[in-house]
Amino acid sequence: MRKLLVLALVGLAAQLVDGALGMAYGLTSSTLLLFVGVAPAAASASVHLAEIGTTLAAGVAHWRFGNVDWRVVARIAVPGAAGAFAGATFLSAISTESAAPWMAGILFTLGAYLLVRFTRPLRTDRRAGRLRGRHLGPLGLVAGFVDATGGGGWGPVATPALLVSGRMEPRKVIGSVDTAEFVVAGAASIGFLIGLGSEGFLLPMVAALLVGGLIAAPVAAWLVRIVPAQLLGAAIGGVIVLTNARTLMRAADLDGPARPTVYAVLAAAWVVALVLAVRVLRRARRQRTVAATALADHAPAGAAPQRTPGAPPAPRFEHAPAPR
Repeated sequence: MRKLLVLALVGLAAQLVDGALGMAYGLTSSTLLLFVGVAPAAASASVHLAEIGTTLAAGVAHWRFGNVDWRVVARIAVPGAAGAFAGATFLSAISTESAAPWMAGILFTLGAYLLVRFTRPLRTDRRAGRLRGRHLGPLGLVAGFVDATGGGGWGPVATPALLVSGRMEPRKVIGSVDTAEFVVAGAASIGFLIGLGSEGFLLPMVAALLVGGLIAAPVAAWLVRIVPAQLLGAAIGGVIVLTNARTLMRAADLDGPARPTVYAVLAAAWVVALVLAVRVLRRARRQRTVAATALADHAPAGAAPQRTPGAPPAPRFEHAPAPR
């Protein structure tokens, strides 16, 4: 019962992070399940089954808050489902010994990507035009495959790619990716059901992760408007890197003083990433403050509107007439 309660809290925290960042529910949950010794295929299968419920709740919540671009959802979800089904079939077919380092390697790489990505500004340039289907299709296919084979990865692959394009508001990127993940999670679950059978799903763990995620989903859709993504992304990236480094070092038979050295280097990199994320966040806030101040200085309250070039000047009154 204690383990299930812990898993429910993990599901709650993972969904809060996922709803605020558009990623990391699968990464966080799968990392924990691997850490406690669950087989890679069973961990990914259980997480994706739980995600069917959490992503449905998250999608509805994001839709209600106006965070969803349905055109993007339609063009990324179908290829994402195809990639997820293929990934689930692949992971189900390989041995646990081979799958553990493979899955940990994917999670470690995605965690490192989060560390690097969120130490840089997140910009939006809507002048670049709308996203095209020929870009969304391959992105969904790759993200879906990585998601199923790594136990997570849909958000870390799809969300940053859409953010970097600069063609959508960050909140709509997050809402659209979360909503499309419902289809991806369903396709992955079907693939695992065919490859592993029903015994491949750890139903008590699924239920615990699902309950925590359902509680957090509506809160996360609201938090996406106020939580600084820079700091949250760097923080969760460090947790994922440090946790999966253990599996990778074990697979590489790295023992003795080398392990503490590796952990120390990774921890130092995490601290540096957090410091850089805070600096980027503060710089962005200062720039917004300066821009708002400049705008207020150029358009003070009660000021007369600017004259159109070529128009006659407005009449001036040096003194108001005295009342009679």
